[in-house]
Amino acid sequence: MAHRNWLTASALCAAIAVIVATGAFFYSQQPTSADGRAMILPVDPQPLIAVTKGGERSFSIEVADTSAEREAGLMFREQMADDHGMLFVFEEPRDVNFWMKNTPLPLDLIFVGKDGKIRAIKQGEPQSEAIISSGVPVRFVLELKAGTAARDGIEDGDLLRHPAIGGAPGDGMPPANNGDAPNVGSD
Repeated sequence: MAHRNWLTASALCAAIAVIVATGAFFYSQQPTSADGRAMILPVDPQPLIAVTKGGERSFSIEVADTSAEREAGLMFREQMADDHGMLFVFEEPRDVNFWMKNTPLPLDLIFVGKDGKIRAIKQGEPQSEAIISSGVPVRFVLELKAGTAARDGIEDGDLLRHPAIGGAPGDGMPPANNGDAPNVGSD
């Protein structure tokens, strides 16, 4: 009987070793908010352009376009360049709610309609669980370091241009046109 238990234990250990060696244990190397580490998405090769009364402002961005990416967002991010941000892309226009739990950086939350026009700009306080609502249906939210919108003259009604905005599925607009002229629709 002891010999049979030893064989079963050996077979189980061998099976575990194979699973670990092949990576079949489904460990994600992408940090998530559940593990307390910041999620870092690849920087999109195209800059996001904010068209303001004072001229154009360019930002390097990460694009969060899946549920998991939108949920993690900038949680646990302790620093970010002044010209960097994260663009949240939703499947369809809707009233969206954010909070700053587990987010140590103060942020500007820029709520954007499907046409790329800014509908609202609100501030997010670090670590706060207070709900920050768009108040109107939006398709995108751009998060930047707090004070960036005011410093760069970004206001309600300004236009944001980026391929993720101009060519987002379901927006009824053709893909962005490489910056020659903004694609503009209506909500």
